[in-house]
Amino acid sequence: MTHKDLEVYKLSLNLVEDIYKLTKGFPASENFGLTSQLRRAAVSLPSNIAEGSSRGSTKDFIRFLNMASGSLAEIETQLVIAERIGYITFDDTLQNNIITIRKMLYRLKQALRKKLSK
Repeated sequence: MTHKDLEVYKLSLNLVEDIYKLTKGFPASENFGLTSQLRRAAVSLPSNIAEGSSRGSTKDFIRFLNMASGSLAEIETQLVIAERIGYITFDDTLQNNIITIRKMLYRLKQALRKKLSK
């Protein structure tokens, strides 16, 4: 089993696509600001899942999943900012996808911690 088999990884890739599509509509003045930050945080999410799962250590995997969780929080915050300044409407579908990924990351970390404690 590799990271490519993890449902949370697959959903994270979908979120990256959604973020790229969404930020295409941002003003050009944001290319090096919010657009860039959102895209970097989005790409970081599945990248950390992939890197952590490839490390060969459960502790490392958990550490990288924590970084992925941080990236997800960053994405959510930046989407709220984008909505507050009028660039987007932070719709329920996108919010629900973020919540689903957050829950999946949490459950995966819990399972890995349980494995460590055995």
